[in-house]
Amino acid sequence: MIATFTIILFFLLLIGLPVAFSLGMGGVAGIFAFMGGTSEALSQVPIIGYQSIDDFVLTAVPLYILMSQILLEGKVGSNLFELANKWLRHLPGGLGVATIIACAIFAAITGSSVACAVTIGAIAIPEMLSRGYDRATVLGSVAAGGTLGILIPPSIPMILYSAITDESVGKLFMSGVLPGVLMTLMFTGIVVMRSRHLEREAAATWAERMDELKKSFWGLLLPVIVVGGIYSGIFTPTEAAAIGTVYSIIITMLIYRTLTPMDMPKILKDTVKTTCMIFAIMIGANLFGFVLTILEAPQALTESVVGITNNKWFVFLAINILLLFLGTILESVSIIFIALPIIFPLICSVGFDPIWFNVVMLLNLELALITPPVGMNLFVLKGISPDSSMTDIVKGVIPFGLAMALEILILCFFPEIATWLPSVVK
Repeated sequence: MIATFTIILFFLLLIGLPVAFSLGMGGVAGIFAFMGGTSEALSQVPIIGYQSIDDFVLTAVPLYILMSQILLEGKVGSNLFELANKWLRHLPGGLGVATIIACAIFAAITGSSVACAVTIGAIAIPEMLSRGYDRATVLGSVAAGGTLGILIPPSIPMILYSAITDESVGKLFMSGVLPGVLMTLMFTGIVVMRSRHLEREAAATWAERMDELKKSFWGLLLPVIVVGGIYSGIFTPTEAAAIGTVYSIIITMLIYRTLTPMDMPKILKDTVKTTCMIFAIMIGANLFGFVLTILEAPQALTESVVGITNNKWFVFLAINILLLFLGTILESVSIIFIALPIIFPLICSVGFDPIWFNVVMLLNLELALITPPVGMNLFVLKGISPDSSMTDIVKGVIPFGLAMALEILILCFFPEIATWLPSVVK
């Protein structure tokens, strides 16, 4: 029966039905079939739907999305790119390095990969192309740099991971810091290696650097307030999201003056659309997950895998292959809600640290963002650079995808990269 429902789910996805409705329809059908086939059984549907989003932690999701939209429309990313450019353009491949660093900083502010790729890419792509950078390198660096949005805190996928597994959001946020820094360094290394033949640009004067730093100061202060406030114990991650949203409104409307009250209806509309998409997937996934729970799918999977092998690294390899496969046909939010409730008990049963696995899973989701055929950042880049072919985009992201796979391997040998900081910061 488990295989039957899985086949039904993938059939609905393949015919083009939205993920939320595919999961929801499968869940409702399963509840009706396995709970007596009566209207009383269907009365469980609204109860499960309500319980799916009845979690205080999830309040942070629309707030972080709203903050991201405000900063996106307020063009804060433009200032951050100019700051990185002024400080780094004299290095080999300096503009490419500046692009990656700007993505990392903007990721630490918004937690959104798509917003990161759109904001930095719209500025960086024409600048880099005009200076002779290879088109594939340009597109690959922006696509990969944008993926840092879900690894460097604050991260919406980490909040969703917490809601499903009951792990501490604060610890999950801290687990992404060092892997995020390592990933940023690896990306910059790739850009330098592929652009070292280009003539270096003249270094900006210290006066220019400090002037750009002053312009970007208020934007740079946001991650300090949000992340610093969480780890100092001043406020919770959800309260941090609210404070960050208010702060983003203040700096974009009163300091930078890049937003007006007339811009807020569009921002709120986009926020509601994205939030509803995430919550709809969440409700559909919980309905489908309820059926899998009735069928004892997680227990059956755990027993089957453990019955085949006790080698936890074999299990780990199989899970990574599964996540990579799902990443080629689904976006990251759907993968979290479909796969995590099933594989999380298996991960715990074979002895893996759930905080460490959070980072591994996010790296897989990063890889999914730049993996054909539905890598979201690939289509984002095609949208902001219509002259570029999908072949150029895919060719450009290959070395960055290999770097992500390498980091997953490094984390297997050195899990402390993800677990050390959460263990020492209380």
